Amino acid sequence: MTSEQLELLKYPIGKMQFPEHHPETYIQDWTDDIADFPQKLKNLVKNLDESQLNTTYRPEGWTVRQVIHHLADSHTHAYIRFKWALTEENPLIKAYNEKASAQLPDSNKAPVEISLDYLNALHSKWVYLLYTMDAADFQKTFRHPENYSEYTLLKCLAIYSWHGRHHYAHIEHLLRRRDWM
Repeated sequence: MTSEQLELLKYPIGKMQFPEHHPETYIQDWTDDIADFPQKLKNLVKNLDESQLNTTYRPEGWTVRQVIHHLADSHTHAYIRFKWALTEENPLIKAYNEKASAQLPDSNKAPVEISLDYLNALHSKWVYLLYTMDAADFQKTFRHPENYSEYTLLKCLAIYSWHGRHHYAHIEHLLRRRDWM
């Protein structure tokens, strides 16, 4: 496999790019992505068997099962980051070790339905919160402990809109390559 092929498997929709001009015009689109994501993901994986769920989407990548559980873990962190930034002044968030987390039994063995149902509930709460936010709320910030960079909630929304579409594409491309759709 060439490095270009591996790069496409890693970033099937490209790397996250935050718009330079008028990013606030994307709030509705990004919110719609968050709102629609759980059902789209559930529809994508509903017919997969255990063997398919335990297939990696790329060499040295996670299994479909791990990706689904990762999405639940990661989007939980995103939601909590929103809550912190809305209730505290520029808080320092807590990072987590995604790779180690993906190796825990709840990520590499548990039924995916647990995380699919959880994502539906989590995203419902998150979208409700997003629809109550005004322009000033989206400018509130948090700091990340790994680089102490500040992130606005607007950028965080963009990142997690991309994040869901990114991992959805990992699974979808695998299913197409294996003729599982």
